[in-house]
Amino acid sequence: MIEYKGYTGVFEFDPSIDAFHGRVVGLRDVVTFQGRSLDELHRELAESVEDYLEYCAGIGKKPERPYRGEFLVRTTPELHRAVAIEAESAGTSLNSWVEAALTSVVKGAPPPWRGGRKSATKYSRSKTRASSGS
Repeated sequence: MIEYKGYTGVFEFDPSIDAFHGRVVGLRDVVTFQGRSLDELHRELAESVEDYLEYCAGIGKKPERPYRGEFLVRTTPELHRAVAIEAESAGTSLNSWVEAALTSVVKGAPPPWRGGRKSATKYSRSKTRASSGS
């Protein structure tokens, strides 16, 4: 992967053209580039992104920005409940908990709440029975 101005390009070797062919990911619009070396791929990605930005400006279209920082996750109600309970037990919001979990997976590190989880206040109610002395 290579990056330019927040746009990420992925590429693979195409033997039919004896070069690497790449595309910008995270867009509905199609932005491609190619090159024979890593330096050339970097230059071509930058040129393709600049061409895309100029094209959008020329037609009065706002260019797409990859990954605006939010996404919807669909899950089962059971998992939603379990994750919400974990977040509350860790003393954080559901959003912060999920962000920390995702960050730990991407970085290969344990999540910050492991081992340092805040304990929840526990409420217990004991029942007492009256006993007769007879």
